[in-house]
Amino acid sequence: MNITKFLYVMLVLFMLPWAAFAEGDENEWNTVLKNQYFAGKSIAEGNDVIELEAPYRAEDPALVPLKIVSKIPQTQDSYIKKILVLVDKNPLPFVGEFELTPYSGKADLAMRIRVNTYSFIRAIAELNDGRLVMTKKYVKASGGCSAPIGADLDASMKRLGKMKFRLDDGIKTAEPNLVQLLISHPNITGMQMDQMTRFVKKSHFIEQLKVTFNGKPVLTAKTDIAISSDPNFRFYFVPQAPGTLKAEISDTSCESPTARDACVKGSTYSETYEVK
Repeated sequence: MNITKFLYVMLVLFMLPWAAFAEGDENEWNTVLKNQYFAGKSIAEGNDVIELEAPYRAEDPALVPLKIVSKIPQTQDSYIKKILVLVDKNPLPFVGEFELTPYSGKADLAMRIRVNTYSFIRAIAELNDGRLVMTKKYVKASGGCSAPIGADLDASMKRLGKMKFRLDDGIKTAEPNLVQLLISHPNITGMQMDQMTRFVKKSHFIEQLKVTFNGKPVLTAKTDIAISSDPNFRFYFVPQAPGTLKAEISDTSCESPTARDACVKGSTYSETYEVK
């Protein structure tokens, strides 16, 4: 073996432990996030309550598909009450907090999120009995929060707040039915450059979402800049009779992409869908 090959092999062997360490880096969770969101609380880890599905290497860091699959049914006696989603190393790790009820039928959720660098994505479920269970996935992505807005921002602003429900054909009574809610909103992070003006736009994103069926809550969420542009949420609901699905969203604008002490409330939008 010549000296060049020898040095190359030694460099690779030297870097392997560091690469493994970087991929398994739990420092942000252990030192900051766990205490910030769950100080003094015990959290079990595993996939027996919920499981995360996400690509190991994201094709588009600004549109990373994320699916949370529940392993237990939503019943009046036992159900997943809340799911918190975090991306450890995002500039703002908080993705969203999603409140569910027995009327959801299943606590499955799907959405698209922004991932800014190689990081763990975590979903922490809170059950109605107070137990906390966490699952996680490591995702390789880069630049999702600062990806350019694009050239069609004006068109996006013209359809701001428009929503559409999509349901599978053949609604089944008293069973969980899958719903897709498409929302037109740029969800600007405050770290993105407008390709037309070359200026960084101030953050402007959806902060509240509420979905009801005949007035009963199905999904309530608090979200932030890590949700992708034109959010697309999938979830379940259980219709006991014909009625009305209703979605309400409200947005906000903040001076800082990561601080929430200087924000201005935006507008509220709603959409309904008649379930027959």
